Formats: sequence, structure tokens, C-alpha cells
Amino acid sequence: MASISSLGVGSGLDLNGLLNQLEAAERQRLQPITQQKRSVEAQISAYGKLESALSAFQEAATTLSASETFAATTSNSSFDGITVAANNTAAPGSYAVTVNNLARNYSVASFGVADDTAELGAGSVDVALGNGTSFSVAVDAASSSLADVRDAINAQQSDVRASIVNDGSGTPYRLVLSSAQTGTDSAITSLSYTGDLALSMGTDASTEITAQNASLSVNGITISSQTNQVEGAIEGVALSLTSTGSGNVNVVRDQETIQGSISAFVDAYNELQDTIGSLNNFDVETGVAGQLLGDSGLRSVESALRSILGNQVAEGDFNRLSDLGISRQLGGKLEVDEARLAELSSTDLTKVTTFFAGTATTDGFAKQTSTALEQLLDENGPIATRTEGFKSQIDRLDDRFVREEDLIATTVERYRKQFAQLDSLIASMNSTSNYLGQQFAAMNAQLGDS
Repeated sequence: MASISSLGVGSGLDLNGLLNQLEAAERQRLQPITQQKRSVEAQISAYGKLESALSAFQEAATTLSASETFAATTSNSSFDGITVAANNTAAPGSYAVTVNNLARNYSVASFGVADDTAELGAGSVDVALGNGTSFSVAVDAASSSLADVRDAINAQQSDVRASIVNDGSGTPYRLVLSSAQTGTDSAITSLSYTGDLALSMGTDASTEITAQNASLSVNGITISSQTNQVEGAIEGVALSLTSTGSGNVNVVRDQETIQGSISAFVDAYNELQDTIGSLNNFDVETGVAGQLLGDSGLRSVESALRSILGNQVAEGDFNRLSDLGISRQLGGKLEVDEARLAELSSTDLTKVTTFFAGTATTDGFAKQTSTALEQLLDENGPIATRTEGFKSQIDRLDDRFVREEDLIATTVERYRKQFAQLDSLIASMNSTSNYLGQQFAAMNAQLGDS
């Protein structure tokens, strides 16, 4: 008997539809695996959120563990001709500053030529600077226009800038050479043109502007600077001079920044608590549970955080957070007594610094906190361990999914073969039935004729 290539052709039954239904029923076995994998993936994502919140808290703690944080300063000048920038090494105080002269660049022009594109002839430009450096620029006769000389000088070095000005006279084009930096060290001390350039250009001494150092005094002490950016005149303070005159430069502790760093620590902790709460909650009304409800790794983190808040500092007058006006509320968050903290930052900053940043021999509260958080975030800590465990679980689920798919494929193929046999059997029976029907019909016809 010929084989049937398409199910149902021989029997007239919808065997393909039935096979699809059976396959869909078999594939229902994959749904629990898929759902379980999604749940585990959600737990990995939840641990990612927890790790991010812990990292933010650690960053805030690390900031407070540095004594430089509490040395933050702010500065200002009573004179508009001085711009001030102070760093954490600046000592608070008021400094009388007088700017006598601003630093300036050296500049000199050549004699004019009628056409800045006309060839001037071969030669060289030889320059020496106050800092002892020198250079010589050779000029070819074929490329010796004023513009060519300018470009050759600028292309060869960066200590001197060459430019062209037009003074509006009959021979208006002049080559101007200027020192790139202010001050006498960068000044041009020797300039000469050789060859044809000496005849066609030369130096117009009447255009010379001599270099000058900045001259100022700080609390009566005379200071000279090659530039108008003066550093070191006041320790930890950079002065930018824009005009001559006098004024006071004031450096004070930046209480706002210091208190802001402490507030950032508290805020980071409270945001961490919000994250933990969202991952560990259970909504009675909706029945929705947090992604890490009852998770052992999360419980380890919560236990470690409780220990962190209970840490005490061995040295100094302040031993715990509450001494600074930072208290833990019933919900687990921290609250800051801003007035208390502001007072302590103003009157007892050294003690506040010792509490958070510690001393040379003792870790402060912030350092203890940062160390504890490092252990939580370590590659062998609870977060990494749980995350790796979840990833291994996903690998096992993927393997199980593949095995189940193979079993389903085997089962469906068995159904297909059985249906094919059934289709062939029914087709054969139909063929036999048709044959017998024809024979009976023929016999009846013969009997009727007789």
C-alpha cells in the first residue's frame, strides 16, 4: 500500500489539527519552567537595585571618611580685579592684596610691505627668548611672502605667535611677533631677519611692547609672577588678576558643603532603606510580594546595616551618630537635627571631623561604615554569592527547558507516526469498503437481471 505523505488525506480526518492540539498540550509542561526563570531573573534584577543603593551609600561614606571633606573652604574677593579659587589646603583667614602691575606679553612689529602675498626673498627669522630657548625659521625665496613667513613661524614652534596687521598706510602689512606667554621669561630678547628678509622687512623698534611680570603684595609681602594666574602667594589659593587695585581676599570654611556631605550620607542611607523596603514588602490588599521577600541574602544585608548604625568611635568627644543630632526613626530611616549639626560644624568642626574621618590611629565612623559596605559588596559577599546562585539556577532551568523540549519533540513525533499509521489503516479500510460495495452492487445487478 502506498504511504500517505500528509496526515488526514487517507482518512479524511483532521489529524494535523489534532496533532497540533496534542503538541500544545505537551508544551504546557514548559510554562512552569519559564515562569520560574522569570522569577529568578526578577530576583537578580532586585539584587542589582540593592547593590546600586549600597554602592551609593558606600560612596557617601567614603567621602566622609576623608578629612579633606571637612577642610572645604569658600573664598571671595572685595576687589573685582581679583578672582579667587581656594582648595581644601587653604587656611581660613583674610588677606590684604594689592595688584600693582599685570603680567603682559612681549610684542614687536616689522616694517610694512605693500602686498602680503608678494615674495620678499630668501632668508631666515632668528629669535631668542628670555628663558634661554631660541629658534631659527628658514624662508625659501619661492615661499617668502609675508603670509608665508607668518605660516612658517607658527608651524615650526609655539613659543612665539606670528600674525599680520594692516595699519592702513601705503605699506600697510606688518608681521607682528608676540610671545605666547606673559612675563619676562617668555619675552623675545633677540630678533633678527637675515638675507633678503632683512632688506624687505626688518624690525620697527618703535612698535616694541616689552614683557612685564605681574607685581602684587599680600599682607605687605611683595610678589612677582610671570603670569596673571598666581598660585602659592596664599597657600591653597589661586588668584586670577584682571586689573590693578587693592582689596581683601577672604577664605572661610565652607559650612554648606561640609553639612551637605553629611546630609548626602544620611540621604543615601534612607534611599537604601527605601530600596530594601520595596524589595522586602508584602501588600496585604493586592497580595503582591517584594522580589526578595524572605531572602536570606537580603536579611544578611539588613543585619549588617543594623550593626553599622550601632558602631561607636573609640576616640573623640563624639562616639555615635546621635551625638551629632542624627537619630534613627521607628521606620528605620535616619533623621538629621539640622540646627544641631550646623552648630557643631561651626563650633566643633575638629570633633565632627574626628568622629567621621577618624585619626591616624583610629578609624572614624565613616571609615568603619565604608569597610563594612566593602565586605557586603565584595565578590565573596552575600550579594555576589546570591546573584551567582541565581545565575546557576537559571542555567539549570535552561538545561531542563532543553530536555523538556527534546521529550516533547519525541512525543509529538511518536504521535505523528501513530496518526500516519491510523490514516493509512483507515484509508485501506475505506478502499476495501468501496471495493466490497462495488462487488455487492454488481451481484445485486446480476440477480436482478436473472
